[in-house]
Amino acid sequence: MNFNTRHLMCALKIKEFGTLSQAAQQICLSQSALTQGINKLETELGHVLFDRSHSGMQTTEVGERFLTRVSRAFEQLQEFSSILFGQDKAKRSTFIRSVSTRQLRALIHIVELQSYTGAAVRLGLSQPTLHRSIKDLEHVCEQRLLQRSPTGVEPSWRAKQLRRYASLFFVELQQGVEEINETMGQMDGSLRVGSLPLARTDIVPLSVLQLNSEFPDARISIIDGPYSEQFNSLLHGQLDVIIGALRPLQAQQDMRQIHLFDDQLSIVVKADHLLANRQSISTAELQQLDWVAPAKSTPARHVFSQIFTGRGLSPPSHVIECSSLVAVRGILLNSERAALLPARQVEVEVRAGLLAVCPMILPGTHREIGLTLRKSWHPTQMQSRYLDIVKQLLAHA
Repeated sequence: MNFNTRHLMCALKIKEFGTLSQAAQQICLSQSALTQGINKLETELGHVLFDRSHSGMQTTEVGERFLTRVSRAFEQLQEFSSILFGQDKAKRSTFIRSVSTRQLRALIHIVELQSYTGAAVRLGLSQPTLHRSIKDLEHVCEQRLLQRSPTGVEPSWRAKQLRRYASLFFVELQQGVEEINETMGQMDGSLRVGSLPLARTDIVPLSVLQLNSEFPDARISIIDGPYSEQFNSLLHGQLDVIIGALRPLQAQQDMRQIHLFDDQLSIVVKADHLLANRQSISTAELQQLDWVAPAKSTPARHVFSQIFTGRGLSPPSHVIECSSLVAVRGILLNSERAALLPARQVEVEVRAGLLAVCPMILPGTHREIGLTLRKSWHPTQMQSRYLDIVKQLLAHA
């Protein structure tokens, strides 16, 4: 839904003050204009937000849940306005009153695609309309947000910041609509799960299947890819949760982690490899092995290096670096190479007699596995249930 920001602000003021007259004074609108805005918003939603009476206007149950989300949405814009204008309350207030959803959507897509042409096609708008929206937004922000470049459009740092806050603004509004539906017993909300390698084999598939059995109308997406891409998507509200190996977080990042369990890494080889049933491995054998190594900057790569440095050896430099389990599987099956993987990640291949997990214990090869979430994320009922399902599955694993 393409809500009008002024109509949303009107609803928040009515909720705060309880009467049309007081709300109208606060936002400098006539009572008739305020009434028209609220009526249009309720029509768009298909639900009544306020009970009207001679004593004033009180939020309905639906109105309370939706407007709580609207308030959280505006907190995102208020945070950006504080970054932009600091202590200047007048300019911060002007920004909040003036910015429109059309301007924010235009910026999000232009920054993402770095192209007016691509954004115009995606939004179904003309390029002159997009240019006008961005010019108006730059006027409100009192600075240039986009510059022409040889490859298209180059966003400024402020434009990238605003894109994130605008994305989270729309996420809150969407969750507000989903919570209205939940109030009415319609559990068709969305869940977007970022799945890292370990979680792809059983944690994510099993948890998603259970959620789908409980909420068959839910719209569930599973997204894989490098951690950096998933983290960026989570930061912008394009993912709800990442499941997999935990990484160190910087203090200023709006993220929190929930530790679920520690996972031990093992040496994995093809089933008829010389090491397949060995209980131990010498330093010389370890050094002579050809490896398929985890991708750099991953927790598994750090553990891989520690195996060698802990024995006074230099980590091997001539390795095949691979983050795709399918590709690792193919390499192991067709060579004498070894890989460092979680045993649960290759359970299917081991049961099929294709790969073997070496029984030797490798001290110091554990990784922390868990959930990565935005600190500011407030899940819907369905999304909360998914987190509970994941925790319960692992508690009984």
